[in-house]
Amino acid sequence: MFDAVPAWPVVGSFAGGAGAVWLAWAIRERRGRPGVDWFLAVFAAQATWCFAYGTGLLVADPALRALLETATWLGIIWTGVTFLGFALEYTGRSDVVRSRLFATIVGFGLLSTALLVTNSLHGAFWTDFGRAPAFGVETVSYGFGPWAYLTVAAETVLVASAVFLLVDTLLSYGPLYRRESAAVALSPIPPGFALVAWALALGPAPQLQLAPIMFVPHVFLDAYAFDRAEMFERNPTTSRAAERTAIDDLRDPIVALGLDRRVVRLNPAAEAVLGVDAETARDRPLADFLDLPIGVGDGSADEPNGGESGHEADASGGSRETVEIDAPDGAGRRTYAVSVSRLTDPNATHVGYTVVLSDVTERERRRQQLEVLNRILRHNLRNDAGVVHGYGEILRDRLDDPELVRMADAVERRAGALAALGEKAGTVERLLADNDPEATDVRDLLESVVGDARERDDAATVELDVEVAASTDDAGDAAGAVDWTTRVRPDALRAVVENTVENALDHHDGEGTEREDGGTWVRVALRRERDAGEDEATGDNRFVLTVEDDGPGIPDHEVEAVESGRETALEHGSGLGLWVVAWGAAAVGAEVEYEDREPRGTRVTVSIPVVDDL
Repeated sequence: MFDAVPAWPVVGSFAGGAGAVWLAWAIRERRGRPGVDWFLAVFAAQATWCFAYGTGLLVADPALRALLETATWLGIIWTGVTFLGFALEYTGRSDVVRSRLFATIVGFGLLSTALLVTNSLHGAFWTDFGRAPAFGVETVSYGFGPWAYLTVAAETVLVASAVFLLVDTLLSYGPLYRRESAAVALSPIPPGFALVAWALALGPAPQLQLAPIMFVPHVFLDAYAFDRAEMFERNPTTSRAAERTAIDDLRDPIVALGLDRRVVRLNPAAEAVLGVDAETARDRPLADFLDLPIGVGDGSADEPNGGESGHEADASGGSRETVEIDAPDGAGRRTYAVSVSRLTDPNATHVGYTVVLSDVTERERRRQQLEVLNRILRHNLRNDAGVVHGYGEILRDRLDDPELVRMADAVERRAGALAALGEKAGTVERLLADNDPEATDVRDLLESVVGDARERDDAATVELDVEVAASTDDAGDAAGAVDWTTRVRPDALRAVVENTVENALDHHDGEGTEREDGGTWVRVALRRERDAGEDEATGDNRFVLTVEDDGPGIPDHEVEAVESGRETALEHGSGLGLWVVAWGAAAVGAEVEYEDREPRGTRVTVSIPVVDDL
């Protein structure tokens, strides 16, 4: 047992080499990811260094021992070069790897290799090579040549530069890559100090090189980075690639994801839209904050959208779809076009994804409006114009016919319908304009609309009720003490109120239940609501407009057409009223709900947000 003790330098050297081989085997399946190929080269150089030196400690033959010492120096030369290559590519600087500067470093390694192999001709690496056993192993001593000192100095500079890049990553990207970067940055320190000490002939046995043995703690630190810290699942090159897009300067929300679909970075616009700060979102799945209608990397590495249907490809090779998100200021829902694209480093290596959200709310609204207008106007105006034309011809041919009055009356009614439809079209045209919001008194606007409705149909009963909804903090308020002002587009809000009231009046069938004679009855109510328990500053404030009637009700297909957002050839609205309400509500961030009223009739509820930044 005592005889085995002197062999510890051999065991330690072989352990360092075996650890390098084991780590190379562990990460072999990740080849192609940033830094992996270079790290495999680092392990190859380390294994050569450790196994050659450990074997040399067992060999007494001078020629073979010199050959093994040459292999040891070969590992020393290329460990520094490959480790710097790894650090550059891992931290997103693969463009530097392709630069002339790095080519010069590789050239130095090639020149050093050539001088090492031909050392017997010039002694650039060593002279006076001879046996100098220590601790029971075949150590050797020799005089360092100038190129040996230069190689150790260059090795030290290259490794220190790589450590600096990793530490810079640690400081620049906060906790995201802290563990893996710290572990890999610390790992070269033990063998590095041992190498320098050997070159300077320090210690009680200066001929014994401890660097191969010091690769054992190096292996443990690297193993931690690979296993516990998931080093190659998420790497800094994703963040650096995201930085190149200058995402912080763009108004569109942009999210950078790693290959594991976890958030790497959000720009300020994305923080606002998703309602989460970058620090909270980092390293969490995007699905925690946004339900995408398309997949992200669910398929092969070349298919960011996972091969799902229902979207279109964009120019960058990604995928596009739309998603609705509640506006952060409470002004209704916004529509965003989602673009998912591959994120690559300077070598075009796939390192993650970018998800770009483009606000297309106005575009989608206008597309919908134009589509509906086109179909309704073509259908209704064509039919009504045909009726007018037909009766006109009959009237011309039968001026003395007894039914002339009836036909003339039909012409008048149809002409009136055409005129009303034209007015609605004009309202829609105004809604298309990008008018700015302004301070608007909702109660005054409502009273004006109700007054106009009473003048237009003096036989109808139009009731108006303005009240305050009861809650824990405003139950005692009186109507006159409530601030009915909000900042909206007044033209859009008026369009909503007018068309809601007009629809109730125009479609009444005279068979109501509220009046004894079955005549037209409409009740318009306005109240202000605030979430119970919330104060004025933080409560969810809104004005709630309710319009009730006791008419025949709105046909289901009319409401379904509006709620689906699409007019079809088989399901077209009989007028623009409901569409004007929907588009006007969208313009002011309001929500509209339709429900049946008992025993008959319809109840329309419009929830209008209160915007206080007047």
